[in-house]
Amino acid sequence: MTDPSPDSPPRFTEVAPRVWVAHYDWMHVNITLVGGSDGLLMVDTHGSAAQARVVADDVRRLGAGPLTGLVNTHEHWDHHFGNATMVEQFGEMPIHATGWARDHVEESARNTFAHYEQATDHPRREEILETTLHLPTETFSSAVQLDLGDRAVELIHPGRGHTAGDLVVRIPDADVLLGGDLVEESDPPFIGDDSWPLEWPTTLDLALGLMTDSTVVVPGHGQVVDKAFVQDQRVDLGTIAETIRDLASRGVPESEALAQGEWPWDPDLLVSAVRLGYAHLPRSQKRLPLV
Repeated sequence: MTDPSPDSPPRFTEVAPRVWVAHYDWMHVNITLVGGSDGLLMVDTHGSAAQARVVADDVRRLGAGPLTGLVNTHEHWDHHFGNATMVEQFGEMPIHATGWARDHVEESARNTFAHYEQATDHPRREEILETTLHLPTETFSSAVQLDLGDRAVELIHPGRGHTAGDLVVRIPDADVLLGGDLVEESDPPFIGDDSWPLEWPTTLDLALGLMTDSTVVVPGHGQVVDKAFVQDQRVDLGTIAETIRDLASRGVPESEALAQGEWPWDPDLLVSAVRLGYAHLPRSQKRLPLV
């Protein structure tokens, strides 16, 4: 990886008053800083200790104040593998996450390390495996308000979607919402083995209820978007959920669902969505095939 020179412009750009976003090419990850009179709150910390050191240098280059707190939007490695580096570089500080995310960080990290142990040709294998895990220290279940001195920031768990422990960050005075991986711009939102595809649309409904027509929305990956973009993404996720319900109610076997459904995305992206959707449906919504 190439570090920017000391006299290069800051990577963090201000998207609203005292809210800065840095976009990194690796995985199109976004790191956000929220400024208050007591210091800076960082939302997500990237996917390795080495990359987190680049982020730390970018924070210093911005020069907007001391880093005094971290937030992990969920338990996936690309959003918290930089925690230990931030503590090493800036000192002990609270690290906030949902209770679910905190309880599943270690399991998720074990799966990640096991994957990259086998991925011997991955260019970032060594830096990922050299990362030290640092768990969140402060947890909540539904919502909590953080005091940054002259500004309040809200952490909200709107429901299950990308994972069971997603949170969004609302900065009311700046009309900004950080969506984590409930919202993605660089690719369609990732529906993985720990996602909740049938609940994701209503989870986004709650997140949309926190927005105005002027809200700046920062996705977990990709460029900054707006409420209309999130509404469109909610429509796609709703179509996926309703298609699964319809196919199951008509007795279409799970093994044939991808071929028979009319999907808004490439069906190859929806293998886990269909499997989990069928598994999560109550028995009353499934028509059992005749034998």
